[in-house]
Formats: sequence, C-alpha cells, structure tokens
Amino acid sequence: MSRAAAADAAPRRVAVIGAGAVGTLLGGLLASAGADVTLVDLRVPADASQVVTLHRPDGGTVRARVHRAARLADLPERPALVVLAVKMFDLEAALDDLAALPGVTVLTIQNGIGAEERVASARPAAPLVAGSLTAPVERPAPAEVRWRGRGGIALAVAAGDVSGGAEAAAWLAGVLERAGLPARVLPDARAMKWSKLLANLVGNALSALADCDPALVYADHVLFDLERRQLLEVLAVMRAGRIPVVALPGADVRLLAGAVRLPAPLARAALGRVVGGARGGKSPSLRLHLRSASGPSVAAWMSGAVARLGAPRDVAGRYGESDPAAPPPPDLVRSRALHRRRQRASHEGRLRAGGRHALLRADPVLDREDRHTGQRREIVEGS
Repeated sequence: MSRAAAADAAPRRVAVIGAGAVGTLLGGLLASAGADVTLVDLRVPADASQVVTLHRPDGGTVRARVHRAARLADLPERPALVVLAVKMFDLEAALDDLAALPGVTVLTIQNGIGAEERVASARPAAPLVAGSLTAPVERPAPAEVRWRGRGGIALAVAAGDVSGGAEAAAWLAGVLERAGLPARVLPDARAMKWSKLLANLVGNALSALADCDPALVYADHVLFDLERRQLLEVLAVMRAGRIPVVALPGADVRLLAGAVRLPAPLARAALGRVVGGARGGKSPSLRLHLRSASGPSVAAWMSGAVARLGAPRDVAGRYGESDPAAPPPPDLVRSRALHRRRQRASHEGRLRAGGRHALLRADPVLDREDRHTGQRREIVEGS
C-alpha cells in the first residue's frame, strides 16, 4: 500500500499518553489531518482547552480539536494506536496504564535507548513502532506548542506483529506528511534510535555541566576536545555493535558522523557553524533539566546507554584507563542537579531570612541568570 493510500485508510482513533511538547505536537498534527485524538495526562488541568494551537516554523498556525483524559481507562472507546510520549523515567507508569489494552499498536517516541526493549518485553505480541523526532518543540502553555525548527520524524517497526507494525508506520507517515511534518519509514529501528542518540548528544551534556550555550562549547577548545571525544566514543560503540549511522528526516546524521571524524581543527570549524542553530534556539534538554533542578534526568538512557553497550567491548579503553571491575561512571548531570536542588533550598531559606540581596550575594550564578535572562526572578518576586 502506498503512503497516500495508507493515509486515506479508515481514520484512526489515537490515544497519546503524555501531553507535553512532543505529545501535544504529534496529537495536534494527527488531529489536524483527521484522526480522532485523545491526549491522556494526569498533570494537565481538567479545564485545559480541547483546541490545540501549533505554531509552525514558517510562521503559520494550525489549530486542531482533541479530547482529553486523565487515564486510558477513561476513554469511551478503544484506540487503534497508542503513542507513548512520556519521558523514559515515566515509561513504567504508562505501561501499567496500557496493560488493559494488550493487543493495541504502540508508537514509542522517547529520546535515548531502551524504550522499545522495555515495551516489547511487556507486550511481546503487540505491534510496536519506534519513532525519532528531529523537530525541536516547546510547550509554552498546556494547549500550545511552538515548533522551533523544520526537522521531521523517522519511523521503524521495532518488535511484535511485523505486518501490523508496518501498516501503522505507513499510516503514521502518510498522515503526518499530510499535516506538514516530513516523515520517513526506515528499515532498521536500532540504527534509527542510535543515530538519533548521536544527534541528541551533540552540545547536550557538556552544555549542561558547563551551563553554557552549545555554541560556547564549540568555541572553547578544551570543551570541544571533550565533546569530540565523547562523540567519537559513541561512533566507536556503534561500530563495535554493528549499528550503522543513518539519515533522519531533517538531520542527515551521516554528515554529522563524518564531521566528527575529521581532524580536530576541521571538525570544530565544521560543527561550530551549525550546532548553535540545530535546535531552533531551544536550549539542550539536559541543560534545561539541570537548570530546573527538579525530577530525574534522561542521561542514564543517553550517555548511560553508550557506557552500557561499550563496556563489554572495552570501547572506553581507547579513551582512557579501562577497568572491567570498576563501577559504572557517575551520572554527572544528575549529581549536579541534586546539588543544585540543595543549593536552591538553602538559598530560599536565606531569602526568607535576609531578602533579595542575601540570595544574590550567596549565589552569583543566580545573580547572573536574574540579571541577564530573568529565569530565576520568580524566586525573589515581591522582595
């Protein structure tokens, strides 16, 4: 069946678990193309608008009507497709909610490695489609999403009923294309997910740990050396695991891999030109998490996945001393986020005792952010 014919098939009833930026974008696009979509999320207010507004990168606006529910059990009719648009650390709760629908096709759209394996182990016979979104998005309000750069979505059958998964992937690609999101069905889910991981890691962890924009990481030769070494390690792990680098819609990761492998001065020049605008002006996910200083991090499924796959093959030995008996490397992003949460609690106590200037004297980082971006002004409002 052609993609156009698949998109013209009977309208699908779709449930999207997770009404964050990605879930709202995909749900809104599917609804705009005629699908019957319900956004399922306990954390979205019950009175949230049922009209989703999508701001496109070309300046256009799309509005689509969706249903809302707190749980899958609240849906009046069984969906034909469930999109798991939650973060990796919320996946178990979503699978518990999904247990009542054992045969329903599932689309995973998480960043990092491990979602498909976990879903397949819980639902071995059900069709499973993996997705990799390359379009940067943010959600300024519960019913509003800003699509910050062009990008697209790659889809691949990951496990379970292959024919059912292939049908679902073709339908999704056709409908999302019709809605304006470039889509491509790829033959290898593992290669797709690892290629997206490589792209995700560019200017991400070091931007978080150094608390600076990715462009500054690439402007500093010391930080760039660390950045390039971690990307080379990802490529070495992929090569050892026989995982090819593939092109994704809006992101030909093969070109990225080629640039990383260039001599350091050439690599820095080539990558530095594009890395700043690669996310459409959106700050990297790990930096946003660290700045929020709340909740778990997805780093364990990103850099952690590289360490787990590379350790048995001793790939890391090429990049430093290797000890098979050594414990896994610490999650530095998580450690710094915990430290920052403790700092914030201490600072808020000082604020209550001594006012605004006591807080700013105590933490020049918060002072800098307050003066230059205003992102911490809610802490001192009214003082």
